[in-house]
Amino acid sequence: MKNKKLAKTINVLSSVMLGTLLSISPIVHAQMNDEKKVDTATPIKHVIVIFGENVSFDHYFGTYPYALNLKGEPQFIAKANTPEVNNLLSPKDYNLTQPDFSKTNLITNNPNSENPVRLDRSQAMTPDMDHSYHDEIAAADNGKMDNFVSGTGKGSGIVMDYYDGNTVTALWNYAQQYAMSDNSFGTVYGPSTPGALNLISGETHGASLYDNTGQKVTNDIQNEYENRTITGDPNPYFDKASTGMTAAMDDTNKNIGDLLNAKGITWGWFEGGFTDTTATHKNVGGAPVTDYSPHHQPFQYYQSTANPNHVSPSSTEMIGKTDQANHQYDIKDFWKAVDSGNMPSVSYLKAPMYQDGHAGYSDPLDEQQFIVNTINHLEKTPEWKDTAVIISYDDSDGWYDHAFAPNNGQSVESGKAGYGPRLPLLVVSPYAKKNFVDHTLTDQSSILKFIEDNWNLGSIGGDSSDIKAGSLNNMFDFKKGPHNHKLFLDELNGEIVIGKK
Repeated sequence: MKNKKLAKTINVLSSVMLGTLLSISPIVHAQMNDEKKVDTATPIKHVIVIFGENVSFDHYFGTYPYALNLKGEPQFIAKANTPEVNNLLSPKDYNLTQPDFSKTNLITNNPNSENPVRLDRSQAMTPDMDHSYHDEIAAADNGKMDNFVSGTGKGSGIVMDYYDGNTVTALWNYAQQYAMSDNSFGTVYGPSTPGALNLISGETHGASLYDNTGQKVTNDIQNEYENRTITGDPNPYFDKASTGMTAAMDDTNKNIGDLLNAKGITWGWFEGGFTDTTATHKNVGGAPVTDYSPHHQPFQYYQSTANPNHVSPSSTEMIGKTDQANHQYDIKDFWKAVDSGNMPSVSYLKAPMYQDGHAGYSDPLDEQQFIVNTINHLEKTPEWKDTAVIISYDDSDGWYDHAFAPNNGQSVESGKAGYGPRLPLLVVSPYAKKNFVDHTLTDQSSILKFIEDNWNLGSIGGDSSDIKAGSLNNMFDFKKGPHNHKLFLDELNGEIVIGKK
């Protein structure tokens, strides 16, 4: 009898303790079930977002798929059936081997004060352009797209210039084998932080700004903080590495991490230098660059998803799950998880700064090494069969792009002057359409929407742009896929080394 009473008491206490635990932390309950098989709306079970820095579409794809192919440079020859792209040579009035520059195009007849000029591999390092919120709007000049040299170029014509497939060779090869978009835009104008916030929440409004003493700022600061909206690059408030002005998103604001946690889906943001914020690497120009940038880490602006002290995960097995790291990790942790068969369902990869593509301290050659190493590695994993790698960017850096985005009825005063500059967007996946150019209107929050829909998470709500974001689904072929062909590239020159067909 005593044993039965004791067992009953233990059962009651266990139930009470479990009920208390679940009432205190729904996330814990969700994570208890994160090992179960999760249903998805598509065959994609793993999404990996490689989030680069500061590139406009024309800056990397302005003459795609035509490359000059000078002697001594990596060669790029387009497939005969490559579809038309809205670029500097459009409408297409050239063949794939030799464009006719005698015809009117935006290289020989540009509305700006200088014409675009091709940059080669020896010019990988360039100055940083002006990519502040209002200056980018002024450069677009209400759709005339004619004020880049005097505006975001700070008087220099280099703002107009572009690389081709002899320098950004890897990206052009990925576009040939998989899917790219020529109609994807920044969700708003401005620099890195708004782009990163829109990637994970579709929202830059509802923030508080703090000065370098930690006091809340009550007045607007142009190109930084306007109408409680982040328009500049204040560092995240919930990050020990932050200096200067910082910003925090309101507790009522949600991001994709909150939605993933509520459903017990494994995920993480993995950034170079997160563990050691003093670590540095040298770029292709030989300059040392600090790996970690606080304002490139959007989840640190939200208390619910922040890891302020950069605490490492308690174990490799817990990477992607809720523990002391709170889903914020070093890029090295991603590979620990992958190589142990523990790849999270959703992963955001941020390269160390010297490899993130940002002009001034990074470049397309260092960026290429990061992207190629990442995809080559992923293609060797068992998870590749149901993985989608999305390559996207936070902002244009102010580099010239000729396409003007629709404004969606927004105003400059609202902090959302319509979509911002056009940005590259590629999908590398066994389910991606091959040698395909998507013309669907999308923006950074379209990636957010894809993740929400794929895992049936619901939407962010409030004023998030996820509701109206265009779909990425047209870049996939879920009926015919997956195709088994894998594309392995050389990290130094971007050329095909295995899988050439």
